[in-house]
This record gives sequence, C-alpha cells and structure tokens, in this order.
Amino acid sequence: MIVFRYLSREVLLTLTAVSAVLLVIIMSGRFIRYLAQAAQGALDPGVLLQIMFWRIPGFLELILPLGLFLGILLAYGRLYLDSEMTVLAATGMSQQRLLGYSMVSAVVVAILAGILSMSFGPYGINKVYQILNEQKTMTELDTLEPGRFQTIKNGTRVTYSEELTEDREELRGVFISERQLNTKGQERGISVLVAESGRQEIQPDGSRYLILHNGYRYDGNPGQANYRSIKYETYGVLLPAPALAAEVTEVEAQPTLELFGNDNLEQRVELQWRMSIPVLVFIVTLLAVPLSRVNPRQGRFLKLLPAILLYMAYLSLLIAARGALDKGKIPAYLGLWWVHAIFAAIGLMLLYWEPLRLRWAARRAIGESARG
Repeated sequence: MIVFRYLSREVLLTLTAVSAVLLVIIMSGRFIRYLAQAAQGALDPGVLLQIMFWRIPGFLELILPLGLFLGILLAYGRLYLDSEMTVLAATGMSQQRLLGYSMVSAVVVAILAGILSMSFGPYGINKVYQILNEQKTMTELDTLEPGRFQTIKNGTRVTYSEELTEDREELRGVFISERQLNTKGQERGISVLVAESGRQEIQPDGSRYLILHNGYRYDGNPGQANYRSIKYETYGVLLPAPALAAEVTEVEAQPTLELFGNDNLEQRVELQWRMSIPVLVFIVTLLAVPLSRVNPRQGRFLKLLPAILLYMAYLSLLIAARGALDKGKIPAYLGLWWVHAIFAAIGLMLLYWEPLRLRWAARRAIGESARG
C-alpha cells in the first residue's frame, strides 16, 4: 500500500503539472485567435472571457489523457533513472503489477475525462454555440470602437467613426472605405464615403442599414485622376453581419442523452467520440508503462520522443477515423473501436516483449551452457 500511494502520488503530481502547462498553452493559442477576430470586428471583445471559460472543459477532456501519458513517462522514468524501480523489482514489483497500480490512477482520470466529454464539455460547447450565434446577428456597428479603424468583409471594408453614442445608434465623423470587386473577385476600384453623421436603421425584413447624412462619395482607382465625386444629403449603406469562422457545430453542442438511440450518422459518430475519451485514458496507460522503462545509463528522455510520436499517431488516427465515419468511408459498425484495438495490441506487445526477450535469452544461454 505504501508503494501504491508513492507511485500514485508521483504520477498524479506530474499529471497535474503537465496538464496545467498544456492548458495554458492551448488556451493562449485559442485566445489569440479570438482576439484577432475581435480586432477585425467579428467578435464583441466583451464575450472573449466567456467563450474561453466555456471552452475549458472541452480542452481538458483531451489534455487529461495526454497529461496522464506524459505523467507516467516522466514519473516512472525518474524512478528508473534513480534505480528505485530496480529496488522495487527486487522486492517482486513486476511490470504487470506496476500496470495494475497505474490503472487505479487511470480510473480516476478516466472518470473525470468521461464526465467532461459526456456532460460538461457538451454543455460548455452549447454555451459557446449560443454566444457565437448571437454574434452572427450583430453588425459592424455593434463591434465598432470610436476612434479606431475597423476592417471587415475579409479586409475589403474599413470603417471609422470619431464618436459613437452609448446605444450605438448615432455616429459622428464617419469614414467608410470599400474595395469594389467584380464577379471574378478582381478589384475594380475603391469607394470612399465620408459623412458628418449617421444612424442605424432596421428594415421590416430584419436587414440593417447605416443612414449617412451630409457627406460625399468618391469612386475611382488610387493614382488615377478619373474619379467620381458625389455630394449627398442622405445615403444608405447595408451593414453585413460579421463573418465568424466555424468554431463549433450543433451536434457537438447536443447533450449526450439525446445522442443515444439516434440513427443519424453524425450524431452516432459524435457519441462514439465522446465514449472514446475514457477508453483513450486506459490505452495510453497501457502504452506508457512499458515505454517508461529506461536504462539508467540511457537517460529518462530516451523513449520520450518515440512515445510522444506514438501518442500523436494514436490521436491522429482516431481523428482521421472520425472524419472517415462522418463521410461514410468506414462502416458504422466498426466505429472507432478498431483504432483502440490496434493500439491496445501495441501496448500489450510492448508490455510483454521485454520479459519474453529476456526469457528467450536465458533459455538460449542455458542451452549453450549445456552443450558446452
């Protein structure tokens, strides 16, 4: 029991540290993406922290298996390096027993990962889905900041306002520059609008327009003198909704209970993916225990790179199989389980290969000694 507590503590402490670092890295990268969309006016900066908070469960459900995998490799690798595993082996600690101890930690992580993938993850994605749908109904005025140039429509339109009322209905000192494109997507000139003031107007069909007052419109090509100037008292500009990159899908936001017993292929694949996360935890534990075995002379990081490559191959094949299932390239009855079976077989081979090799070597040495 003392050995079990010692090994479990080493693994779980390393798992916590590795998972925390991975979570910070992933959240930082995703936050930069959201920040870029907010800078382009596609997202309201006020919802960035909400989106990041609700995405944490979805991040953790994939981070925890990797954290456990690296935790076992690093923790047991240190024990092998310090010859502590050699002492434990001398007292009867076999690889199978070590795997059994490790599986207890894996059960805890699998339960946590299962709760995240089955419950908290979909709930968080549903919240993000709602927030992004609300953002799609917004116009550039809803995300416009006074005194700052804002680029939208893939960089073809630039909007600026000196002043903006709190209700975002009235503007002062308006500047709009838009590149005019033909049907082939080729630029055919630039249109510039300036106005003293403007206001937002909603039409009966739900479309929104910016009604400009007392200004000018200039049409032409930069560097050429053949431009056109028009003075106007009132001018209407259609306000398109911000273009948001697809972040989550509706099926990912569905509660797990709604996926059971559903004949829709996309929903069946999503259910199998959620069920695969806890299974992933046990398989990576089976892989990590034999891969953590190192010779003290070789160093604890000798097998770290091959182990990470093996994990990446596992996860990549799992994601590829999910995509193939979605497209109907793999029979639905196979699902994702064949991927788990392949890497479970690899784990068993790694677990028993070294003892079998030593046993064969010992038998050969005894046979040669008998013949001599």
